[in-house]
Amino acid sequence: MDILQYTFFQNALIGIILLSTVAAIIGTYIVTRRMVFIAGGITHASFGGMGIGYYAGISPTLAAMAFAILSALGIEQLSRGNKLREDSAIAIFWALGMAVGIIFIFLTPGYTPGLTEFLFGNILTITHTDITLFATYTVALVIWATVNYRRILYTIFDRDFASTQGINVKYISTIMTLFIAIGVVLSIRLVGIMLLISILTLPQSIAEMHTAEFKKIILLSGVICLICNLIGLTISAIVSIPTGACIVVTLVITYMASKLSHLINLKIQQNKTLRCKQ
Repeated sequence: MDILQYTFFQNALIGIILLSTVAAIIGTYIVTRRMVFIAGGITHASFGGMGIGYYAGISPTLAAMAFAILSALGIEQLSRGNKLREDSAIAIFWALGMAVGIIFIFLTPGYTPGLTEFLFGNILTITHTDITLFATYTVALVIWATVNYRRILYTIFDRDFASTQGINVKYISTIMTLFIAIGVVLSIRLVGIMLLISILTLPQSIAEMHTAEFKKIILLSGVICLICNLIGLTISAIVSIPTGACIVVTLVITYMASKLSHLINLKIQQNKTLRCKQ
């Protein structure tokens, strides 16, 4: 418990709470709309902005955010109206972002500090500035999702019905895509580009085994994400291994255990049903 006295660990705990809240909302939206691949595309496309940021001597986070937003809007625009298949549009920006990032990092003279943290994350190195920025974004996301909950719900499950109800589906989808892009970039400092997608999908997949209600999936996935993050953070602090990777391993183990438990329960229910029929 002595480690709780250190500022870096306190910052990590606050970051985990914020990350769990963000992952619960945008992760549920991503999984429900079956747009996990889009999140992966935006995540890797942001690497292009990161490389430009290092080369130009500006904040890599801000440059990555700008690149991620432009990529997200580009994917939305290209895939809208059957101009281009969505997976093709994602692949274009995914490859472009990674290629641009590699080129500009190669052109950057000298050593590129902090690159490993952006790729693999290190939640123990986040600062008060990171927390303030992430907290501001989290509050904005929670307010937006709360005020527009019904509109978001209708947009996810029945876009045609949403349009007949006077809901601007294009506007809702665009704003949510922007929130996803910004959230992805802000979360990269915590868990890294390579591991972020698991934070946005595994808790929701576990929650879906226990409930099909959208609101309950958000709440349950947030709790699951928070618990697994805390376990991963604690283990990484004790064993001295990368925190992001430890969190992901904890999530995967939790998912596998939940899946096994779910299958066993289904088998028990099937056996009971068969006995009743006999």
